[in-house]
Amino acid sequence: MESVYQCFVDTAGRYSKGDFLHIPQACARHYSDTSIDLTYGQALATVEQLKARYLQAGYGGGHRVALLLQNRAEFLLHWFALNGLGCSVVPVNDEMAPQEQAYIINHSDAAVLLHLPDLAEKVAALKPLLAGGMGYQSTAEMDRLYRIGANTASATAAPLQHECAVLYTSGSTGKPKGCILSNDYFLRSGRRYVELGGLCALEPGRERLATPLPLVHMNAMACSTLAMVMTGGCLIQLDRFHPRSWWQTVRTSRASIVHYLGVMPAMLLGMEPQQGPGGDDFSGQVKFGFGAGVNPRHHAAFEQRFGFPLVEAWGMTETGNHGAIVANREPRHVGSCCFGVPPAHLETRLVDETGATVATGEPGELLLRHRGEDPRRGFFSGYLKNPEATAEAWAGGWFHSGDVVRQDADGAMYFVDRRKNVIRRSGENISALEVEAGLVADPAVAMVVVCPVPDDVRGDEVMACIIPAPGTARESQTATDIARRSLQTLAYFKIPGYIAFVDSLPLTPSEKPRRGDIRALALSMLQRGECYDVRHLKQRPRT
Repeated sequence: MESVYQCFVDTAGRYSKGDFLHIPQACARHYSDTSIDLTYGQALATVEQLKARYLQAGYGGGHRVALLLQNRAEFLLHWFALNGLGCSVVPVNDEMAPQEQAYIINHSDAAVLLHLPDLAEKVAALKPLLAGGMGYQSTAEMDRLYRIGANTASATAAPLQHECAVLYTSGSTGKPKGCILSNDYFLRSGRRYVELGGLCALEPGRERLATPLPLVHMNAMACSTLAMVMTGGCLIQLDRFHPRSWWQTVRTSRASIVHYLGVMPAMLLGMEPQQGPGGDDFSGQVKFGFGAGVNPRHHAAFEQRFGFPLVEAWGMTETGNHGAIVANREPRHVGSCCFGVPPAHLETRLVDETGATVATGEPGELLLRHRGEDPRRGFFSGYLKNPEATAEAWAGGWFHSGDVVRQDADGAMYFVDRRKNVIRRSGENISALEVEAGLVADPAVAMVVVCPVPDDVRGDEVMACIIPAPGTARESQTATDIARRSLQTLAYFKIPGYIAFVDSLPLTPSEKPRRGDIRALALSMLQRGECYDVRHLKQRPRT
């Protein structure tokens, strides 16, 4: 296999009548009267039709296509078709503000924006912000396909190393960085899942994997999708996490695997026990949950109540699933933030701030690489248009994760904290600098520093410590107005959940924020009730 497309074609040949995709009616109700169900054979027929149309319109290697397709079947079908021609895709989160979407599309040099017909209003708002010459294509008008121009593929490029996608991830800088991901990255991510074994053993042609995670992220796009494609399993792709109907969906869709984020077990444990056949016991149906970030206090309680293990994993967009560490074998050290023992194909180091290796049991930043002659095998190919950041990430020949972990004498690793300036809320990586850039433009804000504070359900919540502009009232209404205005430029999950007004902020001699001190200040103000709670404004937009 040399591409994601070829992998799908090969599997469809073996499992033509097997279920490939199921989107429950409850998750498709705003665009379909029924559930979405496709066999491998049906999906392949559509992929080949789309591929032929794209080829006729000039699409090929060297072209990038931005995808504004949500978690729908169209995302997978168009991705596979475009991949078969050597095109790269740039997934765009439809919940982002127009300015955020425009940055990703413009920065990626996407030639075309492929969108759902019911997102036409969002596209109209985007057009004034996008570069000239951009093509716009609705999935409902494939008979009038935008012509893209000459094929610019290199005749000597190896398909396996061809760029497959550019996924944008928030980091410690103000703007998202575009991770260039090859076909090899995706195939290795899927293969690693297939070969995990232990608690995560997959049976070819039998698994049904339910995930509410967005296809714009690596977990859903590279891990769950490729694992099912490689084994002839069925992907149960939800639009998002619906707590009240979650277990009904799991049961009726016959899911044997579920993917989760830390916020999900917390919410599900807080719900009333289910009545009726089976109740809360899924031990006879669900083999395991695969995810990260479960609250240590909830881990054992969840497994005891619902009857299956939550397998914790560590990974990043940059590492892919090939570079992930997974607690798929006992002892898993449930309730300790343990994410397993590094696999044999990875080398790892834990280092302090000077780069020195820390002692066993002591916390340090996780550095890792592939063993052998190619330390970057299976990892991302680099940050788009940012060779400096790529070199920094691979300083000294090791990938620097920015995450602080500790390792016990038996090799198991435990998550401690994040060294990078990133807030992790409900599975979303939020750049503090990006939020600060959005807030500081507000006329009521003279200076602002953003940091995470603990949240029992979502892991972290965003807190903004603000020095208000002269003459600004330090009151609840001001905080509410600032948060509401920030929705104009930031996605709902990025805006502050708490706002505190302060006279000054701790700074270094070079006038940079002392973020450790500010984080301690924010936590103490939260605990004393000296901030305003504006979390009610963080509502997912209705589609």
